[in-house]
Amino acid sequence: MRQTQLFTKTRREAPSDEVAKNAQLLVRAGFVHKEIAGVYSYLPLGLRTLNKIVQIIREEMNAIGGQELVMTALQDKDLWSRTDRWDDAKVDNWFKTTFKSGGETGLGITHEEPLTRIMTDHISSYRDLPVYAYQFQNKFRNELRAKSGIMRGKEFMMKDLYSFSKDETEHAVFYAEAREAYKKVFERAGIGSRTYVTFASGGIFSEFSEEFQTVSDAGEDTIYIDEEKGIAINKEVYNDETINKLGLSKESLIEKKAIEAGNIFNLGTRFSDVLGLTYTDETGTKKPVVMGSYGIGPTRLMGIIVEALGDDKGLVWPIQVAPFTYHLVSLGHNGDEVSKAADALYDELTRKGVEVLYDDRDLRAGEKFAESDLLGMPYRIVVGRDGVATDQFEVVNRSTGDVVKKSRAEILAL
Repeated sequence: MRQTQLFTKTRREAPSDEVAKNAQLLVRAGFVHKEIAGVYSYLPLGLRTLNKIVQIIREEMNAIGGQELVMTALQDKDLWSRTDRWDDAKVDNWFKTTFKSGGETGLGITHEEPLTRIMTDHISSYRDLPVYAYQFQNKFRNELRAKSGIMRGKEFMMKDLYSFSKDETEHAVFYAEAREAYKKVFERAGIGSRTYVTFASGGIFSEFSEEFQTVSDAGEDTIYIDEEKGIAINKEVYNDETINKLGLSKESLIEKKAIEAGNIFNLGTRFSDVLGLTYTDETGTKKPVVMGSYGIGPTRLMGIIVEALGDDKGLVWPIQVAPFTYHLVSLGHNGDEVSKAADALYDELTRKGVEVLYDDRDLRAGEKFAESDLLGMPYRIVVGRDGVATDQFEVVNRSTGDVVKKSRAEILAL
């Protein structure tokens, strides 16, 4: 991608109506456009990063047997009424509307109900189980607090996976596999060392759910971390009984602020009982299907990465999710020796399949470097007059600030 062909522009100042670091940097860098509070459009650079996050999650869900589908956002009032989750007094963040032909519908907040109903058409025998189905889909929640940028929106992308198992034993095996898959997602997304499996309230479904909390001063949650064991306890269930049950000691726990990046929890037979999802076992006995739910928001994860890794200069993308691996910055002017050398290097890198954002604009060096820092590509390659003369070009590591010099041949061998 040549920046002369990229329609998005950067901004020097943060938007006055954004208080979250992730929103300020992403808007300034031209990755997202704010439509209204809690609603964002993803521009070309932002979409490249979002797609890479989605692909990491997809690969890890497929690796544990997940099957991808897409369900409708429009929801059936009658279905949700059967599980007692339609009433605003019970679930207060629905967006609801009416059909011109009559009747109400809502925009999906989660999808346990519709997927359970789908499975009643496809599961009838123990031979049909287990099933692990997931989707990437925009969810809609009428949030009162839309001040956390893309980390808490009224419209956001969610990966929600649901497991359907014969019994608790089979469910527990998959639940453990999902936990490990989530750890791999966060590791690959560049925040694994900051993200902890965190025991939290299980609500009506089980004693505990497990959250994946990323340490950040911007976090809304307080967690207590055992760094040696790599697990934590959410403040909501932090007490002596929980500490003892998990085999931890209060002395080893460190209090930190954190952002919830994902969660997994048991559903038991709560939905299968109400919606009639049963199977016939080997003896001919009908039994309810045991379920679990596993969520990660790719858009939220993108915001968390910015909160955790961004600095006072701008975005800092891990290589796995960066829009481009390299930011090639030409310090030449149109048609001169330097710009021709930069053009040639760009062409050679792209032919090799290397992801390069090429700043081929006729701007001052300081302006280009400041913008490069804001955009946050993992590495910046600087093509200037000295580099062309000596065949030694500066390669700057955005995360560490380290600068090394490499020849054209060494750059092409990267």
